[in-house]
Amino acid sequence: MRVIAGTARSLQLKTVDSMDTRPTQDRIKETLFNILQFEVQGIDFLDLFAGSGGIGIEAISRGARRAVFVDNAPKSIRCIEENLTHCKFTEEGVVIASDYMSALNRLQNAGYHFSVVFMDPPYNHGFERKAMDILHDMDYVDEHTLFIIEADLNDDLTDDIEALGYTLVREKLYKTNKHVFFRKK
Repeated sequence: MRVIAGTARSLQLKTVDSMDTRPTQDRIKETLFNILQFEVQGIDFLDLFAGSGGIGIEAISRGARRAVFVDNAPKSIRCIEENLTHCKFTEEGVVIASDYMSALNRLQNAGYHFSVVFMDPPYNHGFERKAMDILHDMDYVDEHTLFIIEADLNDDLTDDIEALGYTLVREKLYKTNKHVFFRKK
């Protein structure tokens, strides 16, 4: 896994040696950031279920002001911190070692405004639905925030997420998974 573009272009990133994480493939990450190319410059980026931190690091490399990485696995936290150090992004990256629900609540008064929220939770556990429910009432996101969920191809999120007060903006299908894009209504 590597940084695709930007100031840290071509730097190799460590991945978590675990069956619990699925680093986003470079080709999929490149496609995602081609979609986001005009969305990341100068923003706060939230990377939930961050794993090795590759998505948030890509955002920083492409011009995000800062990225917040949330994960509760000690191996993931170490990996994210090592990757931030390797890319010289320790000033731009904030790592929160916590479960996503506690982290989302803790971020409420931390002075962030996230323009993009990316989440890649374990598939088919409903974590993205719970996260989107919590996020809906937080002051650090608004109707301009782009929410992106990486999900299993067979997981139909649209009705559940729209029922929480979001609108489907786009869905990008890949061979093994998909990215689903939402904004608040």
